[in-house]
Amino acid sequence: MLTTSRRFTLHALLACTVLGFATQTVAQQVFKITAIPDESPTELARKAAPLVTYLSQKLGMKVEFTPVSDYAAAVETLVNKQVDMAWFGGFTFVQANVRSGGKVVPLVQREEDARFKSVFITSQPDIKALADLKGKTLSFGSASSTSGHLMPRNYLLEAKINPDTDLKRVAFSGAHDATIAAVAAGKVDAGALNISVWDKFVADQKVDTAKVRVFYTTPAYFDYNWTVHADMPQALRTKLTQAFLELNSSTPEGKALLELQRASRFIPTQAANYKGIEAAARSAGLLK
Repeated sequence: MLTTSRRFTLHALLACTVLGFATQTVAQQVFKITAIPDESPTELARKAAPLVTYLSQKLGMKVEFTPVSDYAAAVETLVNKQVDMAWFGGFTFVQANVRSGGKVVPLVQREEDARFKSVFITSQPDIKALADLKGKTLSFGSASSTSGHLMPRNYLLEAKINPDTDLKRVAFSGAHDATIAAVAAGKVDAGALNISVWDKFVADQKVDTAKVRVFYTTPAYFDYNWTVHADMPQALRTKLTQAFLELNSSTPEGKALLELQRASRFIPTQAANYKGIEAAARSAGLLK
């Protein structure tokens, strides 16, 4: 027969075990997402908040947005499973895919991302074409940005302009909005950035188009997507995909979320869509 002391000890151990399982269960119910910091932290947080609420409802678990310091950190946090899902550009998806040995899966992209573009902007009246950039200063966004560096560099090289030798100076602003600010302030002669950020700045009248204008728009390419680690259970992947595909501009919630994400709707995507991005990165010497 158990003594009172031993019964108390056993009950305490059982209680701790139950509490441990409960704590583990709660921890497992937090779904973490992140995004490449291609805009200011306040803008990223503004865009993430309603999406977090929506996904919490759809997944039936707590969802948290975890900001990261730079593009490389976004790649590493998903590859190392410190977050469950990441908003990548095409190039950061390729980097994560290579870094993980093919262990990441792109789920959805905005319909606009199937035909995304970059723009080159300037405040200088003598810059009218890519060829006019020779001897000038130019700002890209982040070095790991698809629309703010890789693809603009790719099209410069196709136009027989090597940014590293034909331009007076190349800078990296770190984000698309920072590139606009650098051009508007006259810190550089021209800048290359994401077309949707430019269009948003124009629509919100945050840039004076009488002073800063687009002088070249690139051909279309595949870009942004929501990506998960390949170890994620298929059932959860399916729920996530469906949550994005169900967003519809005919409902108030759907309209608000899609507008924040600058999307008309979300569509399924696949890794094969980004082979062109990978080829461009290898050709430009940005992916070993």
